[in-house]
Amino acid sequence: MAKVLVLGASGTVGRPLVKALLAKGEAVKAASRGGHSVEGAEGVVFEYGRPETFDAAFEGVDRAFVLLPSGYVNATELLLPVIEAAAARKVKIVFQSAFGVDADDSIPYRQVEIALEKSGARYVILRPNWFADNFHTFWKAGIDQGQIALPAGDGKSSFIDARDIAACAAAALTSGDFDGKAFNLTGPEALSYAQAAEILSQVVGKPIAYKAVDDEAFVGMLTGAGAPPDYAAFLASIFYPVREGWTAAVTADVETLTGAPPRSLRTYAQDHARELSA
Repeated sequence: MAKVLVLGASGTVGRPLVKALLAKGEAVKAASRGGHSVEGAEGVVFEYGRPETFDAAFEGVDRAFVLLPSGYVNATELLLPVIEAAAARKVKIVFQSAFGVDADDSIPYRQVEIALEKSGARYVILRPNWFADNFHTFWKAGIDQGQIALPAGDGKSSFIDARDIAACAAAALTSGDFDGKAFNLTGPEALSYAQAAEILSQVVGKPIAYKAVDDEAFVGMLTGAGAPPDYAAFLASIFYPVREGWTAAVTADVETLTGAPPRSLRTYAQDHARELSA
């Protein structure tokens, strides 16, 4: 049986994707720096920027889920060699891009999409909006203190649960019906961070407020917590579309891919109440 390669297999989307693929009876290679098994799937070492790890990862594979893990800013430099390696091996690629990048061909993620479109490989592009899961990962320290401080202004986002992204990826990897298409993945409603904080407060059972800050203050908080300056500046920059209202769109693409509507932020919070309140 040809295998499905999942890059970032131990991550927020990768782990539920591996689980979903195994449930569908697929043979999965779970790729990570350490090469450890994930959810019982075969582990394989893979590292961006180290092409010598590509051959072993792609061996026996006919489909691959490709994404760039958080913490990196050089998307084209790291992703283009992976796209080229997969295309050369005639591997179908399901690429996790980012919401809104199709607005400007100069955006690095859009440049990767264009390279994929021109590669000759079978492909599906997934563009998820802001992850609901950020609240119990990236923004968890703020929740612990009762205040989420972000440079989002009053902008709204249609937050999407990572489990829904994984379900979309599983559908794209196990069907040819969506090949050659791009999908904008959102949750069922657009919420401001103040509204999101209110939902989290109700679920967790403690007051959580939202404080709008400027980019400079946000970068200062991140670098003070140990984030590299270039990555902190990158994170600040991607809140500009939020403030401008560009992340408030709601689509039906999750249901198109999976046959089920996306989870709400409240459902996400209820399911992750332990992590949010720990």
